[in-house]
Amino acid sequence: MKKILLIDQQLTNSLHLCQQMESMGYEIHIVDNGFNALVELERHEFEVILLDYNVPKMDSFWLLMAKHCQTPVIVLANNNVDQERINAFEQGADDYIAAPFNVKELLLRVNVLRRRSEKVVHQSDFDDILFEDVNNTVMLNTQHLKLTQTEYRLFKYLFQRKGEVVTKAELQMRVLHKELGEFDRNLDMHISNTRRKMAKKSLPRELINTVRGKGYCFSPILI
Repeated sequence: MKKILLIDQQLTNSLHLCQQMESMGYEIHIVDNGFNALVELERHEFEVILLDYNVPKMDSFWLLMAKHCQTPVIVLANNNVDQERINAFEQGADDYIAAPFNVKELLLRVNVLRRRSEKVVHQSDFDDILFEDVNNTVMLNTQHLKLTQTEYRLFKYLFQRKGEVVTKAELQMRVLHKELGEFDRNLDMHISNTRRKMAKKSLPRELINTVRGKGYCFSPILI
């Protein structure tokens, strides 16, 4: 039976959702915090992780997910707020769905992510990365990632500093050529858009890691 991991503090509110998914052939494992979620991930192989956006203290969960786990994550939110959606993608979510939602739509999204993960290029396939400055394209073996000029420059800058944490202030100044404002989200939007384009090409999300409170890091493990 296909398994889904649900992380939700309000367990009683999840019962109806679980019953619906179970009636459609899924086995649901429910936990209420990041630590227990990681324990479950060690014990079982899941199709997808469903994460309630309001579960607190999840920074360690996202960090370990980015480094060690390929299981897709769908964030479940109470409302469709732009900032929440951006934060979810920045932390590493593969998809985001706001309440109220139809459970059939949720499971369709689960199936899309499952098919996508089956096609993900394995780490050993990343022997080389080539950059085409003329048309802002990154070539990862047979994969061609077409980016905007700013996305391309950010990707290339992070690649050249792979394995290092590059602060948002440095990226803002070196690539966007302006100082980072207190409420400036342009940089985060460019990174979020790049990750969505990577996902469409079945490229692993951990190529560009978010280091909470510091900046971004290009993973040297995958190349």
